Amino acid sequence: MKNATNKNSITTLNISLILITISLISCQNVDQNFYSADVIIYGGTSSAVIAAVELAQSGKSVIMVSPDVHLGGLTSGGLGWTDAGKKEAIGGLTREFYHHVWKYYDNAGSWKWQQKSEFGNRAQGNPAIDGNKRTLWAFEPHVAEDIFEEYISENKIEIYRDEWLNRENGVLKSGSDIISITTLSGKTFKGKVFIDATYEGDLMASAKVSYHVGRESNATYNENWNGVQTGILHHMHYFKSDISPYKISGDPASGVLPRISEEHPGEYGAADDKIQAYCFRICMTDIPKNSIRFKKPENYNPLDYELLLRVFEAGWTDIYSYIGKFDMLPNRKTDTNNRGPVSSDNIGLNYDYPEGSYERRKEIIEEHKTYQMGLYWFVANDPRVPDEVKKEMQKWGLAKDEFTDNENWPHQIYVREARRMIGEYVTTENDILLKREVPRPIGMGSYSMDSHNVQRYTKPDGNVQNEGDIGIKIKAPYSISYGSIIPKKEECSNLLVPVCVSSSHIAFGSIRMEPVFMILGQSAAVAAVIAIDSDCAVQDVPYSELRKKLESKKQVLDLNNLLNQN
Repeated sequence: MKNATNKNSITTLNISLILITISLISCQNVDQNFYSADVIIYGGTSSAVIAAVELAQSGKSVIMVSPDVHLGGLTSGGLGWTDAGKKEAIGGLTREFYHHVWKYYDNAGSWKWQQKSEFGNRAQGNPAIDGNKRTLWAFEPHVAEDIFEEYISENKIEIYRDEWLNRENGVLKSGSDIISITTLSGKTFKGKVFIDATYEGDLMASAKVSYHVGRESNATYNENWNGVQTGILHHMHYFKSDISPYKISGDPASGVLPRISEEHPGEYGAADDKIQAYCFRICMTDIPKNSIRFKKPENYNPLDYELLLRVFEAGWTDIYSYIGKFDMLPNRKTDTNNRGPVSSDNIGLNYDYPEGSYERRKEIIEEHKTYQMGLYWFVANDPRVPDEVKKEMQKWGLAKDEFTDNENWPHQIYVREARRMIGEYVTTENDILLKREVPRPIGMGSYSMDSHNVQRYTKPDGNVQNEGDIGIKIKAPYSISYGSIIPKKEECSNLLVPVCVSSSHIAFGSIRMEPVFMILGQSAAVAAVIAIDSDCAVQDVPYSELRKKLESKKQVLDLNNLLNQN
């Protein structure tokens, strides 16, 4: 019996050792794909980088989980002519970024393709406001990306690139808390607080936070400029004379040209599920040694530009008024944006993007690239284009030293709008137009309420028209509420959303500027620090403490704060 007992003991010991070994191996395997930090930031945008910098400088561990390889979103993706509004309303780390831009171009060695004196004082901040920290608000794309990369390196920020959230089941929650997120590669990231700093709001949506896509009706939030805008013609992004939408001009039986909806556009002020147009912000140059000719893309369809040809035939032949907005950057480069009734905005072809799968979004991005590349090739080469137009367009080409790993094409499409959270506080045009006092301000915006066109349709008279373009000037800088970057507490208590903020469509038209996203990224990070130190939900962060910390970091919060700082 004694030997049997010893044998059983040995067997039990062996089994225990095997189980321990399996457990250790299992833990090692888990550890290889398991990461933790105080705060997990999902996104690679300018907002994400600034949030990460604030967290690192505040002594918190932070991990950036970026679906992007290149950091900075639109700021490093071609949008070099900053839509800043009132620059004095921009403070904190955001203003520091534009100071870093100024320092770079203050060096004579930074001017390869033109003299610094030729660029002059264009896009510089006001010395009376800047003081000894001068700012520059125009820059080449690679310069912005280099600054962001320096931030990551200097602050020793842990970052995982090309990591895409598993949107089906990659968000683990316990009650209203996010515990961890898992990417498609199998990596899991655990944190105390999470920040969704993507343009799409994928983490927010996967965490089951309420959001909206499309335009609310004017009645929803008691607004004037939110819903369908039929009959409203702003800027120059509409057809100023009668132009036929049909393949054979004036013949409905021939069918409509591509990119023209045959549906009713909707009643004025009504809600819909459509979003404003996307495009790429293209970096061009007219320096021959640094220029690459526009290429004719695969799947090129000349019918896509028949409407533009009819615009030329109507006498509108200035490429700087009807093809693109050519804002000059240092070194004879451009930030080329949409301008005119038919331009780089691919109207109506992005409706699936906000909710689309990664595969569907990729299809939309490629279709936009084909359309926009084809547009520039058409204008520069098609024999039907007026000679003076072709000659002017042929001066330009893609900048050879930008986006060198992507055929000199921007890495980031301009996602002007996707999902918008429905959070604790919804910012509306009533906040933008200073019609009500904003509670718990954490930053300011100051750009006009701007929406690009949403649809192109056939009017009852048989002619084509665009709809959705709005540009409403505002009186002064306005505050943005803390409640607009936090979800409702019962939905998620440890998530901050500084990009897909809680706002109406038309209010987002002002908020959606890159400096504002950076401002809100820093403020979100400061709130995350307080939430961790106080062991409370982000909704319960004491505003008095949050405001005090934001002011100490030179964030500009409201008009009184603005006046005091300047």
